[in-house]
Amino acid sequence: MAGNDWLGDRRSEVAADRILDAADALFAQKDAATVGMHEIAKAAGCSRATLYRYFENREALYTAYVHRESYRLFHQMTEQLTGVDEPRERLIEGMVSSLRNVRESPALSSWFATAQRPIGAEIAEQSQVIKALTEAFLISMAPDEPEVVERKARWLVRVMTSLLVFPGRDEDEERMMIEQFVVPMVLPAAQEA
Repeated sequence: MAGNDWLGDRRSEVAADRILDAADALFAQKDAATVGMHEIAKAAGCSRATLYRYFENREALYTAYVHRESYRLFHQMTEQLTGVDEPRERLIEGMVSSLRNVRESPALSSWFATAQRPIGAEIAEQSQVIKALTEAFLISMAPDEPEVVERKARWLVRVMTSLLVFPGRDEDEERMMIEQFVVPMVLPAAQEA
């Protein structure tokens, strides 16, 4: 039993989280697209070889970071929507609170910085986790055929990333745009009433 590493799986998870936490701190300081693997390794206190043992390349690290933060943001948004059951209001408030939550995070807002290539939109489009979470949110308001939910989710992710890269003047204007353009497209008229 002495040779059995009962912390083995957890140790890998802790190491990966430590690396992602270091990346988070760097993303809060500068545009995510400019952060290199050597900087992340240094901030995490590990060698580049160790970093590459957990994340084979920058894209894998970015994907792991985005997925971790997507789950966190999804839970934060659903907590903020407690008591908002009417589908129309739930859609509007869910989008507005999600936009606010990303913008209030210096690390996440750097993913949509326009000074560099806004890598957040690119990863959001490719992420199966973001797709699944967005579909779950849509189904919670208005169950529909799976292919319809999938198309709506892909479109909703594009709208959200567009607003993150090209924001409205303020939250009220974005709320009005969502109400005027998104609600009619996402929620059929029969479900709005």
